[in-house]
Amino acid sequence: MPATRFPTRFAAHFAVGLASLTICGAVQAAGSGYHVLDRISGPDGGWDYVRVDTVNNRVLVAHGGSVLAMDRATKALTPGLAPGPMLHDPLPVNGGSEIMVTTGGSASAVFIDARTGAEVARVKTGVGPDAAAFDAHSGLVLVMDHVGGDVTLIDPKAHKVVGAIAIGGDLEAAVVDGSGRAFVNVENKNEIAVLDIARRKIIARYPLPGCDGPTGLAYDADGKQLIAACDGSTVVLAAATGKIVATLPTGKGADGVAFDAKTRTAFVPAGREGTMSVVAVGRGKASIVDTVLTQTGARTIALDPRSGRLYLPAAEYGPRPAGGGRPSIIPGSFKILVVGK
Repeated sequence: MPATRFPTRFAAHFAVGLASLTICGAVQAAGSGYHVLDRISGPDGGWDYVRVDTVNNRVLVAHGGSVLAMDRATKALTPGLAPGPMLHDPLPVNGGSEIMVTTGGSASAVFIDARTGAEVARVKTGVGPDAAAFDAHSGLVLVMDHVGGDVTLIDPKAHKVVGAIAIGGDLEAAVVDGSGRAFVNVENKNEIAVLDIARRKIIARYPLPGCDGPTGLAYDADGKQLIAACDGSTVVLAAATGKIVATLPTGKGADGVAFDAKTRTAFVPAGREGTMSVVAVGRGKASIVDTVLTQTGARTIALDPRSGRLYLPAAEYGPRPAGGGRPSIIPGSFKILVVGK
């Protein structure tokens, strides 16, 4: 999610939900067994996407003006790993030896050494690079240019752009099916664009009725289904046809979704309500099985596929300014929430 549109989309959400911030020190058990296990304090600053780097056993957050790394074993933090303007998505690439960071402030994707943070290469993207996804089938990274409406295709080993696919609209998260197709949320059109990566073209557009502003997107490889997180709902649909499987009422302020293939469970965070919906995903069906209390502002999410634990950055916010605009983060309140059983 681009920082440039954060005020218009989330300012009201944070202001409405400020009362729930009292949960910060509590551990809330839930019917599914999922609850907040830990809250790890970090440096001040805003944030966007969070990733689990399984190779190096870390959690990566595009945080403030840099990438923040957290060692999962020790909880030790490395702030300032890779500074840059308007960072959005820290994607591990090249077997975990590098991290590719989308940088909205310079319309580029920056490759850094995963261990030292030293810059390895920098390539130009379209306008407003935001979310990114790796496609093992082609060996390419897809960068969603939120402002420009294109998907920039990058060879991560060669560190160079090899093509682009024009979609149009405000592009958000993308997933791939492992067979050469990609699916991209188009936020302002309430649809998913289906791409043929090799042919560099759009082959379908799936409308998302009952969905306002799709952001997070996950792929259920076993059921061949897509799970789109919207503002107030989650839509599950067939990847091959776009047929809607289920439309579920989930919380406001979602900016991500995680899917655990082992348990066939999706997790949708709601930054406005300070909750996370737990969704059981079957073949051709889906249902909400629990709503877990997290924290206002916890809107992006990442899953560790090995442990099943989830990571959600969050912070406390002050009151919304009288003249409107973005509420300020309360100093010292940034945390990475760890959710599990």
